[in-house]
Order: sequence, then C-alpha cells, then structure tokens
Amino acid sequence: MHVPRAAALRRLALLLLTTSVLPAALPAQDAVATERRLAGATDAEVRAFELEVMEKVADLALVPPTLNTSPLPEYDYDRLDYGMTIGVAGTPKGRLWACWVAGGDSPEAYFVLATSDDRGETWSKPRLVLDSHSENLPRDRSILVGNLWTDPTGRLWLFFDQSMDMFDGRAGVWATVCDNPDGDAPQWSPPRRIWHGVTLNKPTVLADGQWMLPVSLDQRGGFGPFRGCFPELDPHRGANVFVSADEGRTWERRGNAVFPNPDWHEHMVVERNDESLWMLARTSKGIMESRSTDGGETWSEPTASAIRHPVARFHIRRLQSGRLLLIKHGDRIDAHAGRVQLSAWLSADDGATWEGGLVLDERKGVSYPDGFQAADGTIFISYDRERSALGEILLARFTEEDVLAGKLVDPDSRLKLLISRPLGLKAKAPGQD
Repeated sequence: MHVPRAAALRRLALLLLTTSVLPAALPAQDAVATERRLAGATDAEVRAFELEVMEKVADLALVPPTLNTSPLPEYDYDRLDYGMTIGVAGTPKGRLWACWVAGGDSPEAYFVLATSDDRGETWSKPRLVLDSHSENLPRDRSILVGNLWTDPTGRLWLFFDQSMDMFDGRAGVWATVCDNPDGDAPQWSPPRRIWHGVTLNKPTVLADGQWMLPVSLDQRGGFGPFRGCFPELDPHRGANVFVSADEGRTWERRGNAVFPNPDWHEHMVVERNDESLWMLARTSKGIMESRSTDGGETWSEPTASAIRHPVARFHIRRLQSGRLLLIKHGDRIDAHAGRVQLSAWLSADDGATWEGGLVLDERKGVSYPDGFQAADGTIFISYDRERSALGEILLARFTEEDVLAGKLVDPDSRLKLLISRPLGLKAKAPGQD
C-alpha cells in the first residue's frame, strides 16, 4: 500500500521519539549525516531507514536473559495472573519439572518453573523464572515459546525463545541445561543462543543417536512495527529441523518444510520404522504433514493430515513399547469440536490407524498438551485450562493400558491434577487464546 510522503515522515518522527535506543545507534556525530541522508528521501528510503532502526531495536533480544533462581516473593502465585503451559519433563530420580507462561500470550510473556517430588500430586512454589522485561527498553522483550526435555544422559534442558514484542522477525532459540535437576539447589548453565526462531516441542532422538530439534522461523515475518525486518532470513523461514551429533554441544540446521496457511508451525517429528521422518505441523487449516527420506534435508510437499484438530498445539511421541502416543482434541481421530475434550490415542502401525481415545479432560478451554513417558512406563501430560480466566496448568498421569481401555484401569493413574493456578487474576471473561 502506498504511504503518502507526509504520513511516512510523521511515522518516522514518531519512531525517532519513541525508540530510546536510537541515540546509541546514531551517535551525535552521525546525526548530521543521517539528516542529510533523509533530506528529500522517498517513501521507500524512509521505510528502509525505519527497518534499520527496528532491526537495531530487535538486537536487544540478543542480550542473554538472567536466570532467577530465587523468584519469591516477587513471582509467588499471588503475583501471577495468567497461565499457558509450556511443558513437563521427568528427571532420573523421578522429580517432575513443569514450565508455563505467565504475563500473557503476548509481549508481556515470561517463564515460570516449579517441581513435584510425588509424581504430580503436589507442586512447589516457583523455583525458576525467566523474565527479560525491563522498563529501560523501548518495547517489551518477551520469553513466550519453549519446552523442557530430559536428554538421554539425564540432563534437563530448558529451551526458550527471546524476542522483542510478540515476534520481531528473527527472535531466537536459547537453551540452559541443568546437570543436577534432582538436587536441592539445581544449577543451570548460562543461556546459550542456538539459532533464530522458536522451539515449542521436544527434540527427537533418532535411531543413529543424533538429536533432532524442531525450530520454527515464522513464515509470516515480523509482527507490527517489525514487519519487513530481516528479509535475509526469508529463505530459511518455515518448519526447520536442527541436529546435534555431540549431545547438544553444537547444532546444525539440516532443512525445513514450508507449509501453506502457516500458524506458528509448532511442528513435531517422529522417526518411523522405515527410518523416514514424519513431520506434523499446525496451520490455520488444521494439521498438515510432510515426510523426509534423507534425514531431514528435504521434505515432501505438505498435505492435509487425516488427524483432525483445531488450530492449536497437539502432541505426538514414540513410546517405549514402540507405539506412537497422540494427544489431540475430540473423541475421534477424524473429528473435533474445538479446544475441548483433550484425548489420548495410540498407534501400533506408525500412525496409519489409532486406537484408544482416553479423554483426559472433557471441559472447554483445555489446550496445549506436552509430555513424556517415565522409565516405569507412566505417561505424564501437562496442559492448560482457560488461560486468562482461570490460568490453570494441569497434569494427567496414565498408562498405555488406560488409553487402550478408554478409561483409567491403573490404580495409580490420575486426571486433572493441578500444577499451578495464578491467584492474582483479575475478573476476566472465559475465552480461548
């Protein structure tokens, strides 16, 4: 859309006034040169300058965040007013770690983590917080997307993104690793940036021992004032996969799939018995899938999945039995009624057919499942309920036998266990994020 020159200059003036990093980006001795550059500038030249400034603002997301291991009382439950689940993981000695988003599904987002030492029956107060907001910044700096994962050596990984605003066109996947997640005083490594984009779901350990990490670089580009930033990344936008052959010390981008109607991707990768890779991704039209037969370097043209699911996160994972576990909405594989009736399914033929249908939570406003299987075979799934109105983070604990029976048959299985509930909620109408 053509922007009249007067409007473009007004927009530039507002940008200069509201972007406090500009003086650092443009020292006094350069101000005259910049003024000369913009004198008589065309609309396109003004827009190019705006993008330069906003990309400089986005560089603030490259600053490593501080890990707050003593978050109380500032981040106690009576100070929290939102809850969106990120994930859950188990440690070698059986401790559970859960992570969720506080602040909002918005630029105000930050991470909160708590633990359970009784298989999810009770939970600690917040033990770790990642909050990179600062009143010194010209815009919000958010931590919104990530996951928890226990690697084959027993180390606990926390993957998280950091971006200016909701998405500045680049963002970045970071990781911090805990070598003693069962300890009284867990020690986390300094955050390390892996690449651009975001990671919502856990890595997959491939048959050859390599780790494959799903990394989404949004195909839509930056949001709001960051629209158009970092065009050099456009060839890499899509559902990327990264691999590590040295237990996470280094990661290498292998390839990506580009999906029509993109909507955050939130992709997951399963290695099938024929050694092909099966990628499922979220789009605005539902789940779509792609396949790779060369280890993830190239991917087939995406097609609609037979798994019917709303525009929301799902969860798929290989279990110890060899079956695939799927957590989706609806009491049928080929149907759903929105973010309601969260259910568990099993497949013994690499996703060709599904059986079970254990309903984990029949209520409305339940979403965003993530989980893992413990060494004893128990499956743990975390999810959220009514993020803004209730902010509940919940846990389901069950077995494959429960799923196949369509009901709880194991006496130790439990549904709707409460991980956290923010107590600082203001009165809000129920809704879905």
